[in-house]
Amino acid sequence: MSPTRLIERYLPNGSCNDVKYYMYVKVSLAMRDLYPRVSRYLPVSLPERRRRRQILFRDPKRFNCRKRRPTGRPTSPSRTSPEPGSTKSSVHFRNIGPRRGARHPPSNRAGVAAGADRGARIGWLGRTPHRAAPPPRPASSRKRSRMADLYLPEIRDDLMLFPGPTEADGSPSWTIGDPARNKFFRIGWPAFEIIARWVMGDADAIAADVGRTTPLTIDAEDVVEVGRFLVLNQLVRADRAVDTRRLATLHQRERSSILVWLLHHYLFFRIPLVRPDAFLERLLPRLGWLGGRRFLIATVVALAVGLVLLVRQIDVFAAEIADSFNWQGAASYAVALIAAKIVHESAHAFVAKAAGCRVGTMGLAFLVMWPVLYTDVNESWKLPSRRARLAIGSAGILAELVLASWALAAWGLLPDGAPRQAALVLATTTLVSSLLLNLSPFMRFDGYFLLMDALGVPNLHGRAFAMARWGLRECLFDLREPPPETFAPVAGRLLIAFAWVVWIYRLVVFLGIALLVYHFIVKIVGILLFAVEIGWFVVLPVWTEIRAWATRGGALFGRPRGWITVAVGGLVGIALLVPIETSVSGPAIRQAAFRQPLFAASPGILRAVEVRDGDRVAVGTPLFRFESPDLAHRIDGAARRIALAERALRGAGFDASMQQRTQSSKEQLLAATAQKLAAERERSQLTLVSTVTGRITDLAPDVAPGQWISPRLQLATLIADGNASITAYVGEEDIERIEPGARARFFAAAPGWSPLTARVATIERVAVRHLDAPSLASFGGGPIAVRPGDRELTPTQALYRVRLTADEPAPAIELRGTIHIAAAAASPVSRFWRAVAGIVLRESGM
Repeated sequence: MSPTRLIERYLPNGSCNDVKYYMYVKVSLAMRDLYPRVSRYLPVSLPERRRRRQILFRDPKRFNCRKRRPTGRPTSPSRTSPEPGSTKSSVHFRNIGPRRGARHPPSNRAGVAAGADRGARIGWLGRTPHRAAPPPRPASSRKRSRMADLYLPEIRDDLMLFPGPTEADGSPSWTIGDPARNKFFRIGWPAFEIIARWVMGDADAIAADVGRTTPLTIDAEDVVEVGRFLVLNQLVRADRAVDTRRLATLHQRERSSILVWLLHHYLFFRIPLVRPDAFLERLLPRLGWLGGRRFLIATVVALAVGLVLLVRQIDVFAAEIADSFNWQGAASYAVALIAAKIVHESAHAFVAKAAGCRVGTMGLAFLVMWPVLYTDVNESWKLPSRRARLAIGSAGILAELVLASWALAAWGLLPDGAPRQAALVLATTTLVSSLLLNLSPFMRFDGYFLLMDALGVPNLHGRAFAMARWGLRECLFDLREPPPETFAPVAGRLLIAFAWVVWIYRLVVFLGIALLVYHFIVKIVGILLFAVEIGWFVVLPVWTEIRAWATRGGALFGRPRGWITVAVGGLVGIALLVPIETSVSGPAIRQAAFRQPLFAASPGILRAVEVRDGDRVAVGTPLFRFESPDLAHRIDGAARRIALAERALRGAGFDASMQQRTQSSKEQLLAATAQKLAAERERSQLTLVSTVTGRITDLAPDVAPGQWISPRLQLATLIADGNASITAYVGEEDIERIEPGARARFFAAAPGWSPLTARVATIERVAVRHLDAPSLASFGGGPIAVRPGDRELTPTQALYRVRLTADEPAPAIELRGTIHIAAAAASPVSRFWRAVAGIVLRESGM
């Protein structure tokens, strides 16, 4: 059989020329391989057809046709829960817009086949079927399914149909464009054949005609699923009252108060600024040289020169970067980043326009209040050429790399000055922006779309997430459900692994953004936005998946693995909810109950050291003797002034001329006497004596008689006899669980020390402002994170001081460790909520 006759046999009358040409090429190149495969779809018995369908879904490589619907109940777009802006179905169709996600809305690409950029109105599919419907059979011989009487709404006349790229299995695809909303939907061969016969209005008739005129095998459920896809994505006409109510409900949901709008859109919203399509069309002919071979060669030469000069001056390059870490450098980097992003977005726009796509808008997008530029190149989805889409997606990164190449060469060639510094800033900014941010495939940046086009898997995140959720359910419950899509085993595992990496990456990023929002916005507002972000990005997806588990009901317990998972989950829930924690732990320091550092009372010469390290002393025992020449001189001077004043008073007698000086002499006598007494009292303090019974520790090793001693020098430490004192620091979520008199155990961090029992003496109900124990601070290896100030250490979290009395004598040295205090029982969940409530109350000022 010739290729032409084979095409006419298996294609319906009236098929578009693109489909005929596609099939002609396929049949001509693989005649011997295609016909045996097509023969498998010839009419067979119903059991045999079901068996072949099961094989088709499990091993698509055995067939030339690709069909995505599992053998069981069809998976609707709402059940697969794709990411926003995406839809999948069993007959291989999906929403593929927007193109550039958070940073760049849907991008439209280049390199379209002739006539593909214009598209065809899809309305003709709803008016003229490929082949007239067959005459109805008699009622006695006609079997109608329960789907036959379902209403199939008419397709909108303004939709556009574009030829899509060839699928991995060789089957054709099409792209539906919605010009009213600037959205695009990719459909496969089965969905195309169903939509082409949509005017029949009968699910059974459509399925029968597709099975009779094509090598595809579908049923009425597939037709209904296509209808569900069209309705959910607003691709049908609203001719009935129920359709009008549905659209009104959607419109009402979009209209909300300003507060609700801010809560939903502060994470991401866009502000269009310009409509550059006409400007790009006028300017494009003048910029053709940027894509020419000469400019490419010149850029490569500039890059080579820049790299050679960089290697020769790498130390200068590093030094200049280090010198730019200041406010002036930050402003320079900000200006360079703005310039680089303008070039980046302009490159996307120009390449898309060169490919024949319309560039709708350019403007600002705000990602958690952080401004980024975006370019609407959504029409690139209509391009069937993967190379064209890759060109548009990589245009921004390539433009930044070109800019970095020329800036690097300029830095190496220019003399010192402002232009050289500007070239350095521009080169480093573009390199970091392109390589570290834009190439990431884990967020909806350029790297994601490049990977998506390179693999030929539209809506990569949504499809990978659906596969990962399916894999998680199979791992936990062994449901043995068919996967959302049929991939090769290795490809399926890679998609699941990719989805988990994306989830972990996004969790880290969202937590970081939430913390930034909390710290850099008004605290009470920051707490609210933090809760919104965590709830939207973390809690809501988890809750959605749990609800998906609940819909399966008894199927979760159909196999042993489900029971094991539920049992383990129950144990974890018990551990989280049951109050099994009966103690509170925290960092602590053990020291003597009375610990006195010994200093000289005033500057002087050390005459004698009466004790040694470790000696026991009683109350009043001399420890250190000092001598102060200045103090002796002051005492002698005061004594002479006293003598002079007394002589003046005695000589006055009854002499009238001396009476006036008497009062002055009395004042001088009183002042000199006071000075002498103060100096003598100071001299009595030159001998340090023990104020308590205890022992001497930490004796200064370099102190010897005859040395001049400063009052700032610690000579030794006097530790009083008695039990040890422990100072602990407890978090605010646990402080309410502790009562005075509670038992505790102290575990020293240093090895060789046995645990020490103690009792709670006092509990401070006000959080400490400054840490009194430097050995517990984080910069010294301690467990308490602090913010070092000028002279004080401020804890980064709320801590409360608890003082305890030990049951054993005081140690000779200060010990750092951990305290475990008996407390009221509490569960981890209650502790978590108590901590959250404490943060809210503290930051809100209540």
